[in-house]
Amino acid sequence: MNAYKKEKSNTAYVVAGSLPWNREVFEKRISKYPGRWHFISMPSQLNRKKIEKINPQYIFFLHWSWIIPSDIYENFNCVVFHMTDLPFGRGGTPLQNLLARGIYTTKISAIRVVGALDAGPVYLKASFSLKEGSAGVLYKKASEIAARMIREIVRTHPEPHPQKGTPVIFRRRTPSESRIPEGLTPRRLYDFIRMLDAEGYPPAFIECAGYRIEFFRAARRNKEVQAHVIIKESSGQRMR
Repeated sequence: MNAYKKEKSNTAYVVAGSLPWNREVFEKRISKYPGRWHFISMPSQLNRKKIEKINPQYIFFLHWSWIIPSDIYENFNCVVFHMTDLPFGRGGTPLQNLLARGIYTTKISAIRVVGALDAGPVYLKASFSLKEGSAGVLYKKASEIAARMIREIVRTHPEPHPQKGTPVIFRRRTPSESRIPEGLTPRRLYDFIRMLDAEGYPPAFIECAGYRIEFFRAARRNKEVQAHVIIKESSGQRMR
């Protein structure tokens, strides 16, 4: 083994992910890359003293549900993956915000973490289609693309460049916004249901006659939308 390969095999990296598909892509793909790879899934593990013991060259955030502490991103190379062509779409719930706007082509941006949300310089971008598939399926595909981007970053060490253009900010959607609005076309209804169809997200729903009807697994058939439903009692209503 030459000195270069030995150095690469001894280099440490951390991958942070809070959802099941993050762990899946780590175990199946990322952990097989050269180097010593560590996975963390809870904020208590993102502790400066613990990270210093690992001494990673990069910390990659596939999908992280908590604020990254400043003593982490100021002392380590932290890279986050965001599902928009930054600076367009800075902010929360990018997948849902894109589909709600009828946007079906985007990019996954790998950026360095800084103090301002999604404002860091860009390492890489990769094209990503949102035309079909539930949110759960799209998140898994996005994780696979991020895994390939991680490999490229650790192999080539690209220099991040400042974002170009006027920022467009996305507001994080709330659970109450999962209520299906009136007047949607079949295509937009399909998009609305599928954009919320993932573990950990409040599903699309309507309320009728005291019941809450939740929709999953949407599919388009000509001008119709087919979906699986779950009917639950609403507050004050008991199912018999």
